[in-house]
Amino acid sequence: MGKQKTDIKLDEKPSLDTISSQVDPEVLTRNIVRMLEEGGKALAAYAEPRDNGAASGELPDGVADVTKTLGRVAETWLRDPEKAVAAQSELWRNYTEVWNSSVRRFMGETPEAAAEPEPGDKRFQDPDWSDNPFFDFCKQTYLVTSRWAQHLVDDADDLDEHTRHKADFYMHQLTNALAPSNFFLTNPAILRETLSSNGENLVRGMKMLAEDIARGEGKLKIRQSDPDAFEVGKNLATTPGKVIFQNDLIQLIQYAPTTEDVGKRPLLIVPPWINKFYVLDLTPGKSFIEWCIGEGLTVFTISWVNPDETLAAKSFEDYMKDGVLTAIEKTLEATGEKDVNIIGYCVGGTLLACTLAYMAAKRDRRVKTATFLTTQVDFTYAGDLKVFVDEEQVAAVEEKMKKRGFLEGKNMADAFNLLRSNDLIWPYIVNNYMLGKAPFPFDLLYWNSDSTRMPAANHSFYLRNCYLENRLSNGELEIGGVKLDLKKVKVPIFNLATREDHIAPAKSVFIGSGSFGGPVKFVLAGSGHIAGVINPPAKNKYQFWTGDDPTGDYEDWLDAAEETEGSWWPSWRDWIESFDGKTVKARKPGGGKLKPIENAPGSYVKVAS
Repeated sequence: MGKQKTDIKLDEKPSLDTISSQVDPEVLTRNIVRMLEEGGKALAAYAEPRDNGAASGELPDGVADVTKTLGRVAETWLRDPEKAVAAQSELWRNYTEVWNSSVRRFMGETPEAAAEPEPGDKRFQDPDWSDNPFFDFCKQTYLVTSRWAQHLVDDADDLDEHTRHKADFYMHQLTNALAPSNFFLTNPAILRETLSSNGENLVRGMKMLAEDIARGEGKLKIRQSDPDAFEVGKNLATTPGKVIFQNDLIQLIQYAPTTEDVGKRPLLIVPPWINKFYVLDLTPGKSFIEWCIGEGLTVFTISWVNPDETLAAKSFEDYMKDGVLTAIEKTLEATGEKDVNIIGYCVGGTLLACTLAYMAAKRDRRVKTATFLTTQVDFTYAGDLKVFVDEEQVAAVEEKMKKRGFLEGKNMADAFNLLRSNDLIWPYIVNNYMLGKAPFPFDLLYWNSDSTRMPAANHSFYLRNCYLENRLSNGELEIGGVKLDLKKVKVPIFNLATREDHIAPAKSVFIGSGSFGGPVKFVLAGSGHIAGVINPPAKNKYQFWTGDDPTGDYEDWLDAAEETEGSWWPSWRDWIESFDGKTVKARKPGGGKLKPIENAPGSYVKVAS
């Protein structure tokens, strides 16, 4: 699951020329010494886990694949010297244009820029990127170089589709990393802050860097929010309820009602196991679970265990049977009902789709409606995450998991952050460690950093059968001796995609709608994988689109769809109610049949990685 972007705005301050005259050399020198002292602590935090064997000294994951992939691009150009010379000449022409433009500026003219940032590029919002000739030169040189580098990938011959996709992604990551906005001497905001504070920002930044490397046990764990501002069960995941069942994979939470009457059919939520469930129960007013309860629904949710090496052999089948199917059984036992409405979010939705196909094969009719939130069942157009999935990379991940029995949550978190590195990595590198500013408390980004581990057997099955081989939509996936056929899933489905989703692209979700055998209501929400889902009606943000049945081309569907301002939540509630009009008196957690174990949000969700 991916992540919501956040804006980091730079304070308006006097010009560099004004500030430089006010620098106190003695204080600046003292702060540089303090910065070096904090740098020593950062180095020690990095080295200590490697010295005691707790961390590996190997190169970061993926470096070999990046080198190999971009090497393939270089090979295609070297095979055609004439084309390579033409490309090199084009780059020098661009540099000459930037140089001539800069010279004319120094002479007092106002020439047209050789290159301008894309609209909305937050990296170059500071006025000095345009007003100061030096920074303008740095900006334009970077832009023409990065665009030229991207053209090398676009115009490379004889690359297969997957290699080109990887090369394009890796080149974007490299050019994002090398932006002048990420470096001390070429970012006017950092220089301005350094001069105005006599280097105090560098001391604060290096201190935070040392803390974040120590917090990551030798690896940098970038703080995207104040790590001390939130606590699960205290100011996050605070909706009242009880854990009414648990096994070694799940805790099942039933929430306390807030209305006298509730819908007769209970609602069960299957969150992704690669994230913690409380993204659906953030702070009050932003909680989907809280809102559902207020709408008169009896809500249950699965809270997945944060697995360790003892659960290495837990399979996808175990997650289906001991997770989803067991949760359905206990939900019905607690309420005395015969069937449920069910929601699956992201990979929790993929698991739910498999479960529904399994139930259909077994003629199990305990699910009456299914809602999928940003869920893929067809992985043909699965977006940039497919960059990390080919036989060689999956085998490398499997080898890594074999050593410990699980994949560290940080690996998945890093992959998700890379999908939007200019929103979720580099702004925080600059803000935290160079400007020396602690990030604002932000519940969603705190959750984003609260990653979970993945057991080896389950994660390997998911990567191979879904991303690598796309066996679910092809009807080739077998679980528990049952061949899964999504066409046999006849229950009504509400299928939500989000327009800016980088994890479950809207086109991919749309195409997956055609895999099911029953009626599918496809809805497209504004924003991305998280913000498009977690969109309370009271906020009146974004919009959603509804239209005809999801058949044919996605773009054609969107062109004909009707746009509605605000949250999709009320529309979904109306859809649920159309299948569940009966009401009963509100139910207490456990229903007298299952004895509550502990208060929500339970203990599983509090286990840190």
